[in-house]
Amino acid sequence: MKATLGKLEISAIGLGCMGMSGIYGAVNDTESIKTIQRAVDLGVTFLDTAEMYGPYTNEELVGRAIQGRRDQVVIATKFGIGIEKTAQGTLTRVLDSSPKRIRQSIEGSLRRLGIDCIDLYYQHRVDPNVPIEDTVGAMADLIQEGKIKHIGLSEASARTLRRAHAVHPVAAVQSEYSLWTRDVEAELLPACRELGVGFVAYAPLGRGFLTGDIQKTEALGPHDLRRHGPRFQGANFEQNLKLVSKVRELAGEKECTPAQFAIAWVLSQNVATIPGCEKRIHLEENLKAIYVTLTPEDLSRIAVELPLPVGDRMDATGMQAVDV
Repeated sequence: MKATLGKLEISAIGLGCMGMSGIYGAVNDTESIKTIQRAVDLGVTFLDTAEMYGPYTNEELVGRAIQGRRDQVVIATKFGIGIEKTAQGTLTRVLDSSPKRIRQSIEGSLRRLGIDCIDLYYQHRVDPNVPIEDTVGAMADLIQEGKIKHIGLSEASARTLRRAHAVHPVAAVQSEYSLWTRDVEAELLPACRELGVGFVAYAPLGRGFLTGDIQKTEALGPHDLRRHGPRFQGANFEQNLKLVSKVRELAGEKECTPAQFAIAWVLSQNVATIPGCEKRIHLEENLKAIYVTLTPEDLSRIAVELPLPVGDRMDATGMQAVDV
């Protein structure tokens, strides 16, 4: 199954590599590399990373995994979120999409990935202090220099997309989209379709919640980022288990796993998606989602019967960085 992002053709199911670098807990580079390579063996042509993941180590991991196979994959990475030390000595995230910062980021990403050109280069988060026209102009210069092939935006609003696309064609917008996160349907997805911009849904499994495997917040490791997610906490968690229960019921009727059902729903919206996983067994399960058929009647039923999630999709810091 294929998808198009502007003029870029990819597998409709790609591989999100963020979780391979400790965001959800333990790291196993050996298994992660084997998972990436197995994905390519099975026809996955789209790999998603970012300089922020790790930070910086995830691109190196992907680079090691694709050695000798560069011509088989489309590589997407991102710039625009940096890590700085505060006066108190703690680390904090900062948004910086200035042309100077983009220059620094592209050279670092190319070096870590071990390649000479990035297929899809995303602005990771919109920088409110830099006009999007300036950022996209700097990215367009990188295309002219042969360092990137296509421009993307992540968590950008429809308004920002239109401004960016007026400067240079945007190939893709990436945003969270799943059975429990459907905000993009109001304005962003229609804008993408109007402009001919591809859409990439990240976290199609609700950061793992929709698989049904997480039954208690306490089951998450102490360093798991999801512990800070409002939907994974307290009463919100208990309410959201009702949504998972419905997904499990509907998946059972289709004789597939909840994960396959959730991914199949995203694919039914005619977008690409990048479920993340760190193990080959989960990768192979996810890819079988292409065999799950959802009829118009199924989709109507989902819209009516699926409970709405409770709680913001990210913590306060994460939500503040989302462009509106």
